[in-house]
Formats: sequence, structure tokens, C-alpha cells
Amino acid sequence: MLNWLRRLQGLREAWTRRRDRLTVQRLAIPEPLWQLTLLRYPFLAERSEEDLIELRRLCSLFLDRKEFHGAAGFEVRDEVALAVAAQACLPVLRLGLDWYDGFVGIVMHEDEVLARREVMDEDGVVHAFDEELAGEAMEGGPLMLSWQAMSPLADPAMDHGDSIFNVVIHEFAHVIDMRDGWADGVPPLASLAAREQWLDVIEAEWQAFCQRVDAGEATLIDPYGAESLEEFFAVAVEAFFVAPKALRAEQAPLYRLLAGFFHQDPAA
Repeated sequence: MLNWLRRLQGLREAWTRRRDRLTVQRLAIPEPLWQLTLLRYPFLAERSEEDLIELRRLCSLFLDRKEFHGAAGFEVRDEVALAVAAQACLPVLRLGLDWYDGFVGIVMHEDEVLARREVMDEDGVVHAFDEELAGEAMEGGPLMLSWQAMSPLADPAMDHGDSIFNVVIHEFAHVIDMRDGWADGVPPLASLAAREQWLDVIEAEWQAFCQRVDAGEATLIDPYGAESLEEFFAVAVEAFFVAPKALRAEQAPLYRLLAGFFHQDPAA
């Protein structure tokens, strides 16, 4: 029985590899379009040739599995879809696209979106307000993104001390975080011990970060991360992939934590 199961698993893996290979051939990314994407997002171009080959392969598979929809007449051109795919696939370069299996739809807007929100305070009073969104990830999808928020050249502008902002990586970090059912700043891990170790590191790093934000210090990680642990995880992932050397210098324990989870060392 065990040998039969192993043979079945081998056949399934062989079939998956063949399917993926045919998909990559069918949806091969034209070289000019690929080079345009690397030019637009320099942090992608800085990766090794091996990483870029795998990233390009994953992009074809991603574009096959996801459905893009343009809102309010926005046209999802090839350059738009590939810009999303390339940045979304970077975090799962070593983890695999299965981490994104929980949703299919991606809704693209030309500009940022006003969303109506309601919150109840501790006295039970409901407050309604409009929130401007560059992107939003929801469990089960769809995922929403603004092209305007992601279309400029992605220069982290570190010479000016600016915080990192990358809406695509941010929202897909939330997707990774929610893979176990909810966003709490702790992605699915192999064991309870691994979860406890993760919390020991990330909570300490978050508290130190919040103190710096409260003191008005400039931070590489977007100050929005002080809102909650789940937002801190998302903005930290942005910095990890967009400005890895700067993050390693500023918050080394956090960098090591993310490098271990993503099985990547982009600052190396």
C-alpha cells in the first residue's frame, strides 16, 4: 500500500510539472514586457539571474490562475497584470504559488478608492467615515489594487530617508498572513513552538518600532505598521523585499525572522 501511494504521488507530481511547463510555454512573457517590468521596479532587477528565471516562470503560472477585472472602465493591460504578478510572486518565490490558492479575483482600479467604514467605540457609539484605500485583501478574495498607487517607478528613495511603500507586496503579505484563517501578524508555521518563537521576535521588534514612531523618528518601515501587529507584518514584508539591506541594518532580528520564513536572503 505504501509503495502504491508513493507511486501515485510521483505520478501526480509529474503531471503537475508537465502541466506547469505547458502553461509557461503557452503564456510565455515577451522579453520587452519583462524588461519594462524590471525597469519599473528596480528591486526586482537586483535579484540574481536564477531568481529572475524562477520569478518569470511563476508569473506565467500566476497569470493563468488569477482573474483580473478592471473597475469603472479601467483597462487591465498586459503591463498592469505583469506588474502585479511579478511583485506578488516575489514573496512566494521559494514557498510556491499554493500560498495564494485561497482566492482568484483581482480587481484593479485606476485611482485609490473611498470605502465607507463603521467602527464602534468603547461606549457603544458607532462612527462612520470614509477611508481612502490603495489596496485591500479579504479572506477568500477578491483582492483590490490601485494602479495609480503602484505605477510610478519604485524607487525607495532611501537617500531621503523615506519609508518604504509597496501596495502589491503589502496586500499579498496579508494574503499569506490569512492563510490560516485570520490576519494576526503570524503566518502559518510548522508548530506551536515555531509560532511562539515567531511571536517572541516580532512582538519585541514591533514594540521597539512603535516607540520610535511615537518619538517621531524616521523609520524605513512605514509608520502605519504601528496600527497593529498584522499591519506591522505587512509593512515589514514590504521593506524586506524592496530595501532588504536597509532593513537588515535597521532591524536585524526582524530581517532574520522574515528571511527564515520566506527562505530568501535578498540582502546577501
